Amino acid sequence: MFPYRTVLFDVDGTLIDSNGAHAAAWAQALNEHGIQVSVGEIRPLIGMGGDKLLPAVAHVEESSSRGETLTKRKKELFKGALPGLRPTRGARSLLECLREREIDLVVATSAGTREMHALLEQGGLADLFSAHTSKDDAAESKPDPDILLAALARCKAQVASTVMIGDTPYDIEAADRAGIAAIALRCGGYWSDADLRGAIAIYDDPAALLAAI
Repeated sequence: MFPYRTVLFDVDGTLIDSNGAHAAAWAQALNEHGIQVSVGEIRPLIGMGGDKLLPAVAHVEESSSRGETLTKRKKELFKGALPGLRPTRGARSLLECLREREIDLVVATSAGTREMHALLEQGGLADLFSAHTSKDDAAESKPDPDILLAALARCKAQVASTVMIGDTPYDIEAADRAGIAAIALRCGGYWSDADLRGAIAIYDDPAALLAAI
């Protein structure tokens, strides 16, 4: 049984195999501007928004002039990688199944609104969501709960009947702080099951979750 009436979905790493591309784009943008950092150092931070990532890795505030320059360059680089990105295994099938059960599907991502829509279009998933929330709808990105709380308010969802599906500890922490359950997927890569231990269940990817429900 799947007891939820609303599902909040992360996008990067959960529905689209894009975490590596994000890490590479951030590393290149930073290196181009004199901040020497490897993709490996960036990778554990993917899942946060730039408002968290830049201070953590470069001691730069996203809202500063330098932060805006770095963010703009990162977006340019990621846009170039976008045509090569693909949905995770079973992403569309899972979303279609949940829609058939009349479950509300809502995006809750740390990506910006424009990037979110581009990712969903690239993955062939844009038509399956009833609402969207992004970092543009919240003061703070994950692991702060702001984006999830905005999603709950937008679709007037009940906390007890809502679950977050994501691929990073930041999704799980944000869900916990918003008072909702979380299901973790391993398809985002990098994270161990121990890192995802706050989730009520862990599956390999959307296809594995679909098989279980």
